[in-house]
Amino acid sequence: MQRWRGLTDLPGGWGRCVVTIGVFDGVHRGHQALIRRTVEVARARGLPSVVLTFDPHPSEVVRPGSHPAQLTTLRRKADLVEQLGVDVFAVLPFTPELSRLPAHDFAHEVLVDKLHAAVVVVGRNFRFGHKAAGDVELLRKLGERFGFVVDAAQLQGRTLPDGTTGDQPVGEITFSSTYVRSCIDAGDVAAAAEALGRPHRLEGIVVRGEGRGRALGYPTANLSTPRFAAVPADGVYACWFTRATAPDQRLPAAVSVGTNPTFSGRERTVEAYVLDLDEDFYGQHVALDFVHRLRGQIRFADPGELVDRIADDVARTRATLGVD
Repeated sequence: MQRWRGLTDLPGGWGRCVVTIGVFDGVHRGHQALIRRTVEVARARGLPSVVLTFDPHPSEVVRPGSHPAQLTTLRRKADLVEQLGVDVFAVLPFTPELSRLPAHDFAHEVLVDKLHAAVVVVGRNFRFGHKAAGDVELLRKLGERFGFVVDAAQLQGRTLPDGTTGDQPVGEITFSSTYVRSCIDAGDVAAAAEALGRPHRLEGIVVRGEGRGRALGYPTANLSTPRFAAVPADGVYACWFTRATAPDQRLPAAVSVGTNPTFSGRERTVEAYVLDLDEDFYGQHVALDFVHRLRGQIRFADPGELVDRIADDVARTRATLGVD
């Protein structure tokens, strides 16, 4: 897969293509359906498939300080898109100038003049242009004018069971980045995984911590996460731990997210105890795949009570992940 930054220097002889457009944060199951449709249409027409995305997130440019929690880093997003068989992953820098571009001009300047789109694949709720004024109907009209076809795909989701479960009403859940963020923020990483089609991943660099875990017999790797990373709600989770230096080796880990209330902590941290491996991960880039929330954050009466609960957390992590 080719990876482009901007659209100023396209390869010589670039012809027409099939393109899908979006932020695609999380590359969840709805995104995957759009991207697979793009690849399918492109192969049928003998054209390259293009995923056009934006960086930074448009919200941060249009409303500074409103950047939503980030589900995937840009590199992770590209890797996930590549797995779907896409030919080109194109990142368009989202600038104040681009945010002010009217829908008509965006279609003409980006889709026609730059990419030479033959087909544009979007979701039925697609919006584009200044103040998101453009919708699928306008895109179709512009396609008729400029010579491209619009393929509007059905949104993906699931139907809730009959009756109500707790405060959850009967109806439809549409898989969206907003929905996934809400699941993660609530600590429901299982629901997030259902929408993503895989566990939610949190990446970071291991930094020095207070050393309390080692003193208690459970040394932890403390993650420094990206500024806008979607960190799950406080609690303890069963996770898979991987290192950038050994991406195919998944290690089971019990992960604590929170402020360490037993020790009157104030700073929110992410600490991973990798089962049965006493190794210093300091300075390494690692990833945590969140599988299941074991419990919420608890303030224990003393360190001894905490150690007993950690032992239970570790046993439950083994059972959840199916490891000895």
